[in-house]
Amino acid sequence: MSFMSGNTTRFGVSASLFDWVGVTRFGSTIALFCFGAFSGTLLAAWSGQWRLSVLLSVQAFLFAIGNLLPEGPEAFPLHAYPVVFALGILNATLQDEGGRSIALTYVTGTVVRFGTGLANMVLHKPAPSFWIQAPLWVGLTSGAVAGGFLQSSLGPQAFLVPAAFSGALAVIAFGLTVALPGSSYVSSEWSAQPDAHPDAPATVRP
Repeated sequence: MSFMSGNTTRFGVSASLFDWVGVTRFGSTIALFCFGAFSGTLLAAWSGQWRLSVLLSVQAFLFAIGNLLPEGPEAFPLHAYPVVFALGILNATLQDEGGRSIALTYVTGTVVRFGTGLANMVLHKPAPSFWIQAPLWVGLTSGAVAGGFLQSSLGPQAFLVPAAFSGALAVIAFGLTVALPGSSYVSSEWSAQPDAHPDAPATVRP
């Protein structure tokens, strides 16, 4: 649902075997994840200082409604689509000091940046964002372990746990935005949108 490298590989294999069910299954997943990243970036721009609370609320809703949809045919896993869309949106929530979106649903870039950061420590000093790479990897790994336990004990209802967690974080983000307006922890006011051109102005909607 979040690893598009694997889905792209499986899409390629399916296409080479003329497996049109697989092509449709993996192709639709990739397209929806990309649309989630697109939508999340627009939501972040239009939400301004309410960026985190809005994005987290939308994610909580999408995680929850996945349990209400039927599984659908193999080519169209309907119950997975809301989660895939939410995970695409998730990648728009954070960015580093260079304006690049921080990898939140995949780990390859995180490991690469950690390794290059270690090399930069030897050569001179790493970028400030280096120090978040290891915690990101630990967070994703811990989430995978916790998700495995939840899946074993709750089955499909396991998605209600991240839905509740996202909802709780949305409430916290809302409270921080009210208590600390303009804080860099919750506001995109002082930065351009993730992965925008260096000359792009910040997009803020009060």
